[in-house]
Amino acid sequence: MEKENFNNAIGKKVKELRLKQNWTQRDVAVRLGISIPAFSKIETGITDINTARLKQIANLFEVPVAELSFGVKEKGLDTKTQLTIITNLKATIAQREQDIIKIQRKLIDLYEELENLNRERLG
Repeated sequence: MEKENFNNAIGKKVKELRLKQNWTQRDVAVRLGISIPAFSKIETGITDINTARLKQIANLFEVPVAELSFGVKEKGLDTKTQLTIITNLKATIAQREQDIIKIQRKLIDLYEELENLNRERLG
């Protein structure tokens, strides 16, 4: 599942659960200990949601993480469904790890560029 679609799917599910509880975005943001704009970005799929936040939201709404991630509600899933969920989660994690590596490389490049500029200035 593409990252953007994944974020949108989670956001839609979170909104559905919030509305079912008759909670405002503010209500949920306060319960999660985040700002209203930060929660709004989760709900609209703008923000990449990390695993810890996903678990926190699942706990708040008392649903399994799999329901938030893939809309899976049933307990006792068959083996094929379980494997599909695991495969999708692994792919999502692998993509996130690649994104982190790219960001780390960019950070290193920027740091080296800054160091070079400082050397030139002092040199």
